[in-house]
Amino acid sequence: MTAAFRLTATTALVALAAPVGAADGDLIVFDYAGFEDPAFHTSYTAAHGASPEFTFFGDEEEAFQKIVSGFKPDVSHVCAGSVTKWVESGILEPWDISRIPAYGDLNANLTGQDVTEGISDVYFIPVDFGSTAIAYNTDKVPAEDVATLEIFRNPAYSQMLTLPDNVDDAYALAYLATGTTNWTTATDAEFDAASAWLREVHPNLRTYWTDPGELAQLLATGEVVAAWAWNETLPTMAEEGFPIGYQQEATEGSSLWLCGYVNLAEGQGSEDKAYDFLNAVLDPSSTQPLLEAGYGHSNAAAMTEVGADALAEVGLGVVNAPVLAQLPMDMELRQKQSETFERIKAGF
Repeated sequence: MTAAFRLTATTALVALAAPVGAADGDLIVFDYAGFEDPAFHTSYTAAHGASPEFTFFGDEEEAFQKIVSGFKPDVSHVCAGSVTKWVESGILEPWDISRIPAYGDLNANLTGQDVTEGISDVYFIPVDFGSTAIAYNTDKVPAEDVATLEIFRNPAYSQMLTLPDNVDDAYALAYLATGTTNWTTATDAEFDAASAWLREVHPNLRTYWTDPGELAQLLATGEVVAAWAWNETLPTMAEEGFPIGYQQEATEGSSLWLCGYVNLAEGQGSEDKAYDFLNAVLDPSSTQPLLEAGYGHSNAAAMTEVGADALAEVGLGVVNAPVLAQLPMDMELRQKQSETFERIKAGF
């Protein structure tokens, strides 16, 4: 990819991954729906006879608020943009990398740069990464219309577009559309420009999608013909025979996100099993299942076995356009983005 994506590791619905009654109650994993797939943690199940117990959140702000309100999971999925806030809130404890055999095999582009200045402990272990770009119905949207992010302001597609109900993804799009490719240094003027752009786009949207299943349904029924979407949409819709295109090289660019797992300070479960779970998702046995679901794997040693064509098929190929890396940002800026995004969605 053209942008260096460097990140350091310094920094209620309950579903069971195994049959009901068979989950391992010694470990509660707070996660996005879909990551309970046993194929992502096969060595954990082999060692303990069942998957951990999973409980799900819709977005990370919801997850954060639930944790600070007293919910006590042991491990949580979190994406890079939230890391600073979670670390500074005091809800995390550091990982002991001596207990993570694959740590030395992780992609240095994902672990090499400080996330939280002045903090040397490892709070965040990268696991999965992917892109956010324009997914579109190739039968209904000509390629020239997705050559620019301005499709989201194009009146010809009014009520046929959708954005994620996710502040990081929405602002990544808006910053790119207004000429900012590094949100870690975004000025007040750049924030204001991005917010104004989102306000202009809001009336053009059919809805804000909340999970990949909803987005797939919106595309399949024809309710929307173009979306700002995670790359997993590409292999999912293509497998169903849907005429899907995925434009990562719009003039203004696309976004790159990174997520991983954090260790909750007040978790009541087994710390040993927390490490067993993390080591399982970092294991090379997880690489192909993650790719088949549309996610890149942070285990660089395992990813070397994956060919360029296979990466392109899931939307993780080389990108010859600007890339905004969704790195951790200043907490004040993130709070402003969260509050403003909620007002925009409400029509203000």
